[in-house]
Amino acid sequence: MKLLSLPLAFFQAIVLILWMVFWITTAGLAAILTLNGEVPLMMARRFWAPIHWHITGSPLQVEPLPDIDWSQPHVFLMNHQSAMDIPVAFAVLPVNIRFIAKHAIKWVPFLGWYMSMTGMIFLNRSNRREAMRSLKKAGERIRAGSNILVFPEGTRSKDGRILPFKKGSILLAMEAQVPIVPVAIEGTRGMLPTGSVRLQRSPIRVKVGRPIPTAGRHTERDALLREVRNDIIRLHEDIGGQGGIAETIEEENKPGLGSQPEPRGVS
Repeated sequence: MKLLSLPLAFFQAIVLILWMVFWITTAGLAAILTLNGEVPLMMARRFWAPIHWHITGSPLQVEPLPDIDWSQPHVFLMNHQSAMDIPVAFAVLPVNIRFIAKHAIKWVPFLGWYMSMTGMIFLNRSNRREAMRSLKKAGERIRAGSNILVFPEGTRSKDGRILPFKKGSILLAMEAQVPIVPVAIEGTRGMLPTGSVRLQRSPIRVKVGRPIPTAGRHTERDALLREVRNDIIRLHEDIGGQGGIAETIEEENKPGLGSQPEPRGVS
């Protein structure tokens, strides 16, 4: 059975790579012709993202979105299950999103070019000074109107339960004084199991919560973190997830905003 899955995994990888090269090239040309850096992000939402679950026939179910002023910038916090979380987020959220990524990804052909072109934030966690400069840039992007997606757990959950949260994502939202929108996802871990290279059919469910304001809450970091995490756990349980483990806060020794997505589609 494993031998039969290898050709399928190879075929899936080739399709996704060719598709990425094609649409990134097309998106880059569109950005040049329109002189609009938002166009490539719109193309990612409409054309690039859906192929990741369509290639396996995985159904995507999105709960009705809450009443949110989508014209205003937000920081979206989402639990992290697999590399498929990013394309799902691109397709589900009705706004252009940017995220924090590992600095090394900047040099990956096509993918790194696309991320640089669209204003993604590259974070070098091995260099504190550069990392803090990147986080400051992220805050500036938010205040200028950008929406940022962050995985506050700092890594992918191996068993599906929501892990303790890093504090960086909360601090970013507090510093920018923009609302935090909790987002729960379930099913992508089954679509791309840990250690597997083959995409599998798995129902995906997403639920977006109501925005949590940060304005005026300069001294409520830990309380705000618990509030956001509890909301994501509740949303996760609503869509059939396991919720989270008991701990709510994990200390950080390095600057960061939780997970640094490692694209494939990016995660």
